[in-house]
Amino acid sequence: MLGGTGMISAVDRLPTASFTTDEAGLRSHAERIETFIVETVVEAGADGVVVGMSGGVDSTLTATLAVEALGPDRVTALVLPSLGSGDRHIEDAEAAAAALGLDATTVGIRPLVDMFEDVVAPQVGDDTDDPALDNATARLRMTCLYYAANHLGRLVVGTSNRTELLCGYCTKHGDAAADLRPLAGLYKTEVRALASQVGVPSPIIRKPSTADFRPGQTDEADLGAPYGLLDIILHELVDENLGIEGTADELGLDPETIADYADRHLDSRHKRRQPPSPSFERSLEGELFHELEHTTDRSETRS
Repeated sequence: MLGGTGMISAVDRLPTASFTTDEAGLRSHAERIETFIVETVVEAGADGVVVGMSGGVDSTLTATLAVEALGPDRVTALVLPSLGSGDRHIEDAEAAAAALGLDATTVGIRPLVDMFEDVVAPQVGDDTDDPALDNATARLRMTCLYYAANHLGRLVVGTSNRTELLCGYCTKHGDAAADLRPLAGLYKTEVRALASQVGVPSPIIRKPSTADFRPGQTDEADLGAPYGLLDIILHELVDENLGIEGTADELGLDPETIADYADRHLDSRHKRRQPPSPSFERSLEGELFHELEHTTDRSETRS
């Protein structure tokens, strides 16, 4: 989608203040996220959080901030490798968890994916290259995380960042599902900068991000652009609201390229919203029960 010269032009023309990468700003982000984690867990009446660790920068940073906020005893780490999970990713995830004082549990979900492919897929469409199978893998991972969370009385903490969410690079009810998403306000550029500041190992920060669906699969190949450039495009389109032509002019890229990512953003709105329902002018939140909000044990109602 994007040629090398276009990428260089875009990076050179990006305003340096667009992303938070300075030490003070990153420290503020870390403190805000840690406070958010604590407040969300307390409000839910939960015992802690469960995080899926893949060996990538997003999940490692999420686990690091959760441990800083809650302590290692209140953070459960699961490593859930499948077909695309190489030994390096598994080893990185387990080593990162151990460095945080977490006793990670590794559960290979390949047998679950194989069974799904053998039993369910043939009944509704037997195309093993269909992205639906990738999405099913993500949902099976999330099923494991929620099982652990329900069993332990904890919340599932998501690892999606702003870049992924804005372009819909996530699976609905899969990795997009969570009880809280600490990194949802940070672009990938900021995730990497914050990860470096809080001590995430450099090899984890530098290695290509992957959803681990297939051997050799990478996020940037799926998205058609390096994260650094994708962040720039999304920032101009969404945060600055420059529109397709304005963003193309600002970054020196052709409008068709910008339009493609604008379409991704618009077409994935359903992933960032609650399911729609017809309006009957009835709220799902009863006003009379708000007084009980901080006095009732709601731990049994989480699912």
